[in-house]
Amino acid sequence: MRKSAAIIKPGERYLILLKPYSSIASLPPIPSSLDSEPADLSAQLLSILSRPNWQKHPSLIKLLPYLTPSHVSSLFAFNLDPQTALNFFNWIAHRPGFKHNVHSYSSMLNVLILARSLRLAEKIRISMINACRSIEDVLFVLQVFREMNAADGQLKFEPTLRCYNTILMILSKFLLIDEMKSVYLELLNNNISPNIYTFNAMVNGYCKIGNVNEAELYVSKIVQAGLHPDTFTYTSLILGHCRNKDVGNAYKVFLIMPQKGCQRNEVSYTNLIHGLCEAGRINEALKLFIDMTQDNCCPTVRTFTVLIHALCGSGRKVEALNLFNEMKEKGCEPNVHTYTVLIDCLCKENKMDEARKMLSEMLEKGLIPTVVTYNALIDGCCKEEMIDDAFEILDLMESNNCGPNTRTYNELICGLCKKRKVHKAMALLNKMLERKLSPSLITYNSLIHGQCKVNDLESAYRLLSLMNENGLVPDEWTYSVFIDTLCKEGRVEEAGTLFDSIKAKGVKANEVIYTALINGYCKVGKIDVGHSLLERMLNDACSPNSCTYNVLIEGLCKKKKMKEASSLVAKMLTMGVKPTVVTYTILVGEMLKDGAFDHALEVFNHMVSIGCQPDVCTYTALLHAYFSQGMFEEVDYVIAKMNEESILPDLVTYAVLIGGYARLGLTHRAFDFLKCMVDARYTPSLCTLSILIKNLSHENQMKETRSKIGSDSVDIANVWKTLEYENVLKLFEKMVQHGCTIDISIYGALIAGFCQAGRLEEARGLVHHMKERGMSPSEDIYNSLLDCCCKLGVYTEGVRLVDAMVESGLLPLLESYKLLVCGLFIEGSNEKAKAVFCGLLSCGYNYDEVAWKVLIDGLLKRDLVDKCSELLDIMEEKGCQPNLLTYSMLVEGLERTENN
Repeated sequence: MRKSAAIIKPGERYLILLKPYSSIASLPPIPSSLDSEPADLSAQLLSILSRPNWQKHPSLIKLLPYLTPSHVSSLFAFNLDPQTALNFFNWIAHRPGFKHNVHSYSSMLNVLILARSLRLAEKIRISMINACRSIEDVLFVLQVFREMNAADGQLKFEPTLRCYNTILMILSKFLLIDEMKSVYLELLNNNISPNIYTFNAMVNGYCKIGNVNEAELYVSKIVQAGLHPDTFTYTSLILGHCRNKDVGNAYKVFLIMPQKGCQRNEVSYTNLIHGLCEAGRINEALKLFIDMTQDNCCPTVRTFTVLIHALCGSGRKVEALNLFNEMKEKGCEPNVHTYTVLIDCLCKENKMDEARKMLSEMLEKGLIPTVVTYNALIDGCCKEEMIDDAFEILDLMESNNCGPNTRTYNELICGLCKKRKVHKAMALLNKMLERKLSPSLITYNSLIHGQCKVNDLESAYRLLSLMNENGLVPDEWTYSVFIDTLCKEGRVEEAGTLFDSIKAKGVKANEVIYTALINGYCKVGKIDVGHSLLERMLNDACSPNSCTYNVLIEGLCKKKKMKEASSLVAKMLTMGVKPTVVTYTILVGEMLKDGAFDHALEVFNHMVSIGCQPDVCTYTALLHAYFSQGMFEEVDYVIAKMNEESILPDLVTYAVLIGGYARLGLTHRAFDFLKCMVDARYTPSLCTLSILIKNLSHENQMKETRSKIGSDSVDIANVWKTLEYENVLKLFEKMVQHGCTIDISIYGALIAGFCQAGRLEEARGLVHHMKERGMSPSEDIYNSLLDCCCKLGVYTEGVRLVDAMVESGLLPLLESYKLLVCGLFIEGSNEKAKAVFCGLLSCGYNYDEVAWKVLIDGLLKRDLVDKCSELLDIMEEKGCQPNLLTYSMLVEGLERTENN
């Protein structure tokens, strides 16, 4: 049996050689039922279409779900009767879920041209041009268009003026301006006289890219041809001027339209409204919006959306929502873009519940969210540290056949790194590559920041090498992360050396890099170096911001150089940098520590008098100072003032309040604020819980010595080493009495406390306690237990925990895997170690990170060279090859270890 011709693909010629079938009998049989896509579907389709009343054939209905435009193209490669081909082409076009593309139109067009049904062919040709959905489609259609014009004999089909005008408009739509100019010249070479639609297409194309001068040349051609510019012409010119950010000339064109006898339309108004909004003249745009109705123009969905977008962007969300409601009241249905704008605005304001409701509303209306819509929601969830919700959105978008893009993954990676889930962020790098998405500079910068956040600077440097290997050039943000991390680790001289090297790499240090380095030197007491860096910064034409000055001011304060700190505040003002609430809070905080309460209040009152409102950090500094001095009335005053100013406590504020009252023996007040903290969705830190437990165990003693204030510091490690398990249960009782919810995060913090102290039995007891109350251990709890097992050398228990985690869909930290695999090898449990490693490889970790952390940082650093080679062989056998750069790191590590 002769096979059908290949499906047409972009870039191939539009002509299909028709191949006759020897007989219908040679066609494959039609199956009675279909569970999967049938083989040789086009041939089966031909068999059905050869029968009378094919529309009613039961097998056609069964084939229908599998039919695509590609199958239609293949079908028309057979010697099918032209009328049957056209009837089928029109019939399937009306089937739900089916839509012709440029390739199926091209195939149908070829059949009609060979049959010389040129009137019908012209309709199909116009439909084919209008079916373009991408630049690739347009270029394919343009090739077909030109080949039809250049062909000989029966295959020749010259384009009409209408055809030329349609293709000019589609080229304008996709901003293929050079091709548009070429087609215009081809039209002239074919001795076809342009009409107003031709000229308007050219004017519109040039105006879309802001080339008004070229557009005006075609306006002059309109006049030369004895024609008159119309509404479309002037509307395009308004667009062109607005694209050039020249709203003044756009307004002039808008005003002369009535004088030229041209009625303004909705697009004329919308283009100018958009231009005004882009120029920040939103109130003028709103006035023009009101004027529309007086000019007999009804706002379109785009008019409303442009204004809603502008209002959202300028922080006028309430007005945007009012306009959205007005839009619906007037019967103008919002589209996907309208909803996306509002969803993005709500997400940026952390109104995630409202954003989800908006998504539900658009889905109920049958609107299909785009990747931009989903990305706005994912970004909002990640910024609010709602990672599970972000992945729910990802699942939803994939279930709705909307594929994530690089930005989607960047947002998820950033969110995971923020939560210190770097192993999961690295796993997403794998997912990106599987989807043929190229990681961007933002991807690597986020991952580098994540590795630095978990104190793995070595892996961060490895990522930098991978980044260079993939042709991406590190920027100032990349180096700012490294310099900041080195400084935080006290490796200031290394940070300084890196800083000096980046200029040679073509990177100009920005204010973030300078500020990080200045902060590093100030933290180690080298204020003079910080000052010299500030001078160097100014000489390099890099303007210091308030953060830069603040780190120097803080450094001076810690050195008790308050006079110099105050002088630097004055210098800020002379340099045009306004002191912020952070600046004043640093000064107030240091004065309070020194007991200079009167002076601190003077500075506090000064900042209020100049309109710099104290924030939660300022009030927290006051609370901390007043607690340390036992100034109860002042504490109450500050709390009342915060309520009055609607300033909500943050995690640190709650810790200060709880710790302060607990140390005073006022456990009732401490637990009241613990309830507030939990209700506000803050998780008490291990330190806060340690203070509460410590004070509960000495409650009677504290009541007797309320006037004596204990030390602010709590030796957490010592608390958990000596803590009696019963005191944890006592904590739970107190929490319940005060209406506190004991959720999994509370259990997680307490279990972490016991695990850090190596008290595995007590940690297990708490796990049992939470399970009795219907809660399952979280990933963090499992990782605490696993880390504890490995450090105690209880590796069999560690293996059991890993199995339980994987079974529950949770990922152990690679650091824990490293300790477990190395520990098993060291104790001689080689097969167990290999089994654990094999299980690790099936969990979706990034293979480079596995090699870095388990093989290089684990086995090689413990001189387990042979074991490292064995596990690398396992990786290769399972097709889990790391990057070539990682291979070279492994080879170097193996050679170095063997030589040593």
